[in-house]
Amino acid sequence: MGDVGGVRQGRQRTGGSARALSEAYDTALLDLDGVVYAGGEAIPYAVEALGAARAGGMHLAYVTNNALRTPDAVAAHLTDLGVPAVGADVITSAQAVARLIADEVPAGSRVLVIGGEGLRVALRERGLEPVESADDDPAAVVQGYGGPELPWGRFAEASYAVARGVPWYASNTDLTIPGARGIGPGNGAAVEVVRIATGAEPKVAGKPLPPMHRETVLRTGAERPLVVGDRLDTDIEGAFNGGVDSLLVLTGVTDVAQLLAAVPEHRPTYVDADLRGLLTGQPEVDAGGDGFVCGGWTASVSGGALVLEGGGDALDGVRALCAAAWTEAGAGACGLDAGKALERLEL
Repeated sequence: MGDVGGVRQGRQRTGGSARALSEAYDTALLDLDGVVYAGGEAIPYAVEALGAARAGGMHLAYVTNNALRTPDAVAAHLTDLGVPAVGADVITSAQAVARLIADEVPAGSRVLVIGGEGLRVALRERGLEPVESADDDPAAVVQGYGGPELPWGRFAEASYAVARGVPWYASNTDLTIPGARGIGPGNGAAVEVVRIATGAEPKVAGKPLPPMHRETVLRTGAERPLVVGDRLDTDIEGAFNGGVDSLLVLTGVTDVAQLLAAVPEHRPTYVDADLRGLLTGQPEVDAGGDGFVCGGWTASVSGGALVLEGGGDALDGVRALCAAAWTEAGAGACGLDAGKALERLEL
């Protein structure tokens, strides 16, 4: 496959890179929740890996669907964790949705905000006026993650306005969000509340949709970007839609079973355990007579199940299994039994 993986529509195996990913790509577009931190605390190895990538010349940009905090607040948090950052390094779905709204409503319009300070700051940046009530004559309603303490009455306020015909926007529709205690409901779950109450559909800006990719490109100027994320349906699909390569890290929402079952637009270029994957090359997966080979592992299909033989680095086994599963699935989702194969990896 050459020096780096390259974007392939309908990918059937993970890519290889002879160089460390931090050398092969000029900019890492990093998701935050589940990649850099979880529940506010740094994920193991993240601080050291990002420091090494930066020291080697890679530009780091933080691209998050979480619209709760402002870019400056996120940057301050990252700096406190040991990852130096400024507000300009952070791109949020709040910024993407604010630009989308500003393109579609008159300048200076009022916007009913259901969410946190990140949304309010992003709207003001675009010359829009945040308001709190459906009775404030808003030109739009915008909904973003507001944290676990967001009052139930805010959803009712959004519903009143949307039911009157006010255009409705959502920063993102992630159903879940990783935290220190596990996986909790995300903004997508809150959006469902308003959808059920009104029967309406919002315009959505965040990953994996084009407004977020546009916002990221405008703010980073990346020429050879690598999307780094933990979610197939936002980070990896967003990279697919944008025509750029991606690295899935197994520190957040996605597990190996979900990765093996991925449809084409959810198949990453690379997969690794954590952000240390930025600092290494990525092994090729070769097609052999008995299946797909990566490192000391060979993966194949037999009797409706994935079969894994050999030994070595467990991640090489994952890469070999991806090739077998995705090739068998073609343009669909793999429905093969992976239980025994995954037991061999002891993940």
